[in-house]
Amino acid sequence: MSTLQERLRQIMAGPPKVSQAALARACGIKPPSVNDWISGKTKTIEGQNLLLAAEFLGVTPKWLATGRGPIRKASSLPEGSNVEAALQPIRSFSYPEISWVQAGIAREAIEMGNIALCPQHTSDVWAGEDAFWLRVTGDSMTAPSGNPSFPEGFLILVAPDIEPRAGQFVVARMISTNEATFKQLTRDAGELYLKPLNPAYPTRSVDDDWEIVGTVVDGKMPKSVFL
Repeated sequence: MSTLQERLRQIMAGPPKVSQAALARACGIKPPSVNDWISGKTKTIEGQNLLLAAEFLGVTPKWLATGRGPIRKASSLPEGSNVEAALQPIRSFSYPEISWVQAGIAREAIEMGNIALCPQHTSDVWAGEDAFWLRVTGDSMTAPSGNPSFPEGFLILVAPDIEPRAGQFVVARMISTNEATFKQLTRDAGELYLKPLNPAYPTRSVDDDWEIVGTVVDGKMPKSVFL
């Protein structure tokens, strides 16, 4: 039978990913307490903490506490309907859509009051408290037919607290000019590069002039595009 530590790690790995800080806020406790659950130092969750944690994670309290029974609540579809219920997101999270000018500014220099006035979009991915949406401009990330592509107007969700790996998509900024760009992070002969999907644009080396702003963890075409 699984341990509390294993069950928490399983469900918090997502999708959507859930951070220890977010779970702590949901339960009204300090992050070190959640760390004790994750590390195995604390073997059980009881009472109100169990109910709040289960509700936030979208699982049944019995499964979270003991590992027994269904992970999720039973489907409400009529018995014998022969229809399989689709998995639904545990919850959705709202993040601001900022401008490319704001994305190019160092995080500590951004006026939080301006961020609060930005449009909000939701995702079922927990991307961290500082995450934001950007709207793709231009065609540098529009790939040849048949390949993954990010057309102009596409929304990308950027997570500043997630360190990217080679092959992932990132937003980076040129430190000297505050120019922000959206590219794929690639590695060749041990060196990192910012690679566009459109071969008409140049690949740039990631040197001391560049800073990775964040990793792209979700994306969608806004509904307004189709109106």
